[in-house]
Amino acid sequence: MTKPALTLLGALTFAAFTVAAHAEQVLNLYSARHYQTDEALYTNFTKATGIKINRIDGKEDELFERIRREGPASPADVFLTVDAARLQIAEDAGLFAPVNSRVLSAAIPAQFRDPNNHWFGFSYRARVIAYNKAKIKPADIDNITDLAAPRFKGKLCVRSGGHVYNRTLVASLIYNLGEDKTRDWLDGVVANLAREPKGGDTDQIRAVAAGECDLALTNNYYYARLLASTKPEDQDVVSKVGIVFPDQKTTGAHVNISGGGMLKYAPNKAAAVKFLEYLASPEAQAYFANGNNEYPVVPGVKINNPQLEAMGKFKADRLGADILAKYTPKAQRFIDRAGWK
Repeated sequence: MTKPALTLLGALTFAAFTVAAHAEQVLNLYSARHYQTDEALYTNFTKATGIKINRIDGKEDELFERIRREGPASPADVFLTVDAARLQIAEDAGLFAPVNSRVLSAAIPAQFRDPNNHWFGFSYRARVIAYNKAKIKPADIDNITDLAAPRFKGKLCVRSGGHVYNRTLVASLIYNLGEDKTRDWLDGVVANLAREPKGGDTDQIRAVAAGECDLALTNNYYYARLLASTKPEDQDVVSKVGIVFPDQKTTGAHVNISGGGMLKYAPNKAAAVKFLEYLASPEAQAYFANGNNEYPVVPGVKINNPQLEAMGKFKADRLGADILAKYTPKAQRFIDRAGWK
């Protein structure tokens, strides 16, 4: 299927964006969400509003720097990312404009949006512990801190410590546990590695099933995808691997959001507001869950996702994005110091 999205390699020129804006209703979107299932989300927005989406996909840092470099000449209307800290960093850099929308203010809980309505979270995912069912008891890994216990030496698989999923997790630990305990935890994690960090979250789950390690860190939706798969090899993985939502008796499991905001120099502000409001609609919120196994931020949205239901309800850490952003630079320094490559 041909994607309607634009990649960084095949992006329209600024002039082409401008011509399109005058020719028809458009939304110019810079997105760091790389989920193929989102194509239906964007298509449905266009069907509902008649507004065409021109999209440039890229990594968070690339898009962030591109917006800063383009300045007032930027054609971008909305910036989407999959990390709370980056949303707050963009806010601190003055990239977002305030959105005065009763729809968004009423729908999205304060935990998931900027207090000045400059950015909004639309979905969230939990950082969970995957474990080998034949070797580990869930009661042995109640808390994220258990991953650093000496009894798990040589039994842990993780992706790069510099990846945003892990960096933001460490930022939450600095706030919740303090600096000294977080450094100790990182030292324990590195000591417990079964192999050099590599691959993505799904690779960590597969490594647990294959016996390379007994434990791994992953986002919940990667496990949900395997649960939903009809491939025999994926069903074999989930028959061997379970997950635990950690810290249910204390802070709650660390969660990170996917969200975005209207940019300061957006040329199509009305379209940008409509798009953000659409992402908070019951249709789009249900799609985040049913289409990509994320959790909707809007309370009471009816979803139909057997995989999320099978994983059960959980208590989520309520740290705001501003806190995560504040501690993210220090988290990376701690990760580097510990040698988590």
